[in-house]
Amino acid sequence: MNSETKSQKADSSFTMDDFAKALDQHDYQFQKGQVVNGKVFQIDHDGAYVDIGGKASAFLPRDEASLRNITNLSEVLPLDERLDFLIIREQDAEGQVTLSRRQLEIRHIWERVNQMKENNQSVEARVVGTNKGGINVDVLGIRGFIPRSHLVERDNLDALKGQTLTVGFLEVEASSKRLILSQRLVTRSANFSTLSIGQLVEGKVTGIKPFGVFVELNGVGALLHIKQVTQKFIDNLEKVFQIGQSIKAVIIDIDEPKGRVALSTRVLENFPGEILENMEEVMAFAEARAQKSKNQNIE
Repeated sequence: MNSETKSQKADSSFTMDDFAKALDQHDYQFQKGQVVNGKVFQIDHDGAYVDIGGKASAFLPRDEASLRNITNLSEVLPLDERLDFLIIREQDAEGQVTLSRRQLEIRHIWERVNQMKENNQSVEARVVGTNKGGINVDVLGIRGFIPRSHLVERDNLDALKGQTLTVGFLEVEASSKRLILSQRLVTRSANFSTLSIGQLVEGKVTGIKPFGVFVELNGVGALLHIKQVTQKFIDNLEKVFQIGQSIKAVIIDIDEPKGRVALSTRVLENFPGEILENMEEVMAFAEARAQKSKNQNIE
């Protein structure tokens, strides 16, 4: 038997049953969570039928056609146009899988917001509801949450309903659908851009500790360390400052990544201990004294 005869015999032994078995083995092994490409070839009231190259056509339910509300499926599922789909249910007894465009859009949005978080970008969030802990928002079509402590306006949350806020990202976890945002993060970043070392600023005392005084500067937290209060020794800051008191101080250090600003009032003194003896006069002439201190540093 020559080689050509052997080849013909081998070819003839591959029957239609063998071909069917080969198809079964190939079967593309469609799995839940897999992205496939296909063409919509039929649309009816319940959804659309899609050719994704399997033994049976795939089905896309009407409510899985898009993230937005639609009345005409052909608007988002044009016939004979190749589109990507997400498999949300593996094949049934007839070999048909269930597809979704809506959940594929959601997956892409999660990928986008995660990228935005990594790039320290902000995003617009529409307030859709409130609860005791904060507000629920819509971000690019997915649900997010802003804790009360991360809002600029914390007292009347109901007044925020329907508003659009510019926010930054605190947590992005697509697997658990956890999206935590912050309005104060963006506000603080914007306020940081207006600050510089040597600048005279005015703020309110928000806390007094043995090591220093916490001051809020238009949404940015700052610290007036005890050693920067006066050129003279001081043992008790509560004898000098009160919560809610307005003070002026000079910025001596800025660490935006850590959200820290360091202040000094001792540079405003004309003599050691003046802050302790006559705080009002030091504050009244703070602008001129700050300029004088800046000029001395330049010299």
